Amino acid sequence: MTDKAKEVWETLKALNRAWTEGRPQDLSNYFHNDMVAITATERKRLEGRDACVASWAAFADSVKITRWKETDPRIDMHGDTAVVTYYFDIAFESNGRTMEIGGRDMFVFVKEAGRWWAVADQFSPYPG
Repeated sequence: MTDKAKEVWETLKALNRAWTEGRPQDLSNYFHNDMVAITATERKRLEGRDACVASWAAFADSVKITRWKETDPRIDMHGDTAVVTYYFDIAFESNGRTMEIGGRDMFVFVKEAGRWWAVADQFSPYPG
């Protein structure tokens, strides 16, 4: 992995730690103002930093996350743009039940003003 790719991967892991460790509002430090996301639970895409932060926060605030792990990252660099794909495992408690889900995630990052910003995300659980 190149130094630039390592930088992006560390940014992504910090972004994930923010929402999985109880600080979803910190995502505003990682999500670009014009971020878009397609999620497994929303019919329409989320548009803008505020909508994306609110969606991640709503999930994180409604459950107790007990495990989060990213695996097998692939980072494709295109100048100041990076496409990051990886697999995840998450366990959380909701309404007295423990849920364990695995899935895949794809983020697009751009480098602006000396730092990496998430501009797009699409994630989903593994197919049944």
